[in-house]
Amino acid sequence: MARTTLIRGADLVASPWKNGGGVTREVAAVPPGAGLDAFVWRVSIADVAQAGPFSRFAGIDRTLVLLSGAGMVLEETQEAGGTQVHALTQALDVARFAGEAAIDARLVDGATRDFNLMVRRGAATATLEIWRGEGDAQPRELSADVVLLFCAAGSMEVTLGNVQPDPQPFTLASDDTLCIEAVSALTCTVAGHGALLAISIRYA
Repeated sequence: MARTTLIRGADLVASPWKNGGGVTREVAAVPPGAGLDAFVWRVSIADVAQAGPFSRFAGIDRTLVLLSGAGMVLEETQEAGGTQVHALTQALDVARFAGEAAIDARLVDGATRDFNLMVRRGAATATLEIWRGEGDAQPRELSADVVLLFCAAGSMEVTLGNVQPDPQPFTLASDDTLCIEAVSALTCTVAGHGALLAISIRYA
């Protein structure tokens, strides 16, 4: 039987960056409370206040999603020379890159907020999809070790069809997350006026 935990965005604790460039709120991590050098996976929300280089995380695969603000442009220096540009200028734009990459971030027009998924390479893999509420009511079947449904905008209702005999929807506001563990052939239906980030994590 799948296990569910509802994480409210209002309960997340803000941790200022040492360089003063922003604030991070950890949503969830495995193992719980693991430091930045020991997690298998970690998801967080960051408020980015100023431009600058990204911290490097060797052996980590990263996915960044713009939540709000005018966005930022990430310039990734390639080992073979040249630069790859990741432009996040519209809400829900996505960038994927290696944690050890040399990346400089430039803000387009003021502070931004982003969603950050970090997975330790070789220990787990993760996929991230964007589900929109309107016109997206078809049931899905979920199968993974962990599924995280993060409300990126608006308000969304999530119904898990075979968790209980008479399933009641989970109502998610912006920055809320539904964490579902031990997911196997689980029916999921979403509705509402907003968008979810759907992260499926599988352990190696």
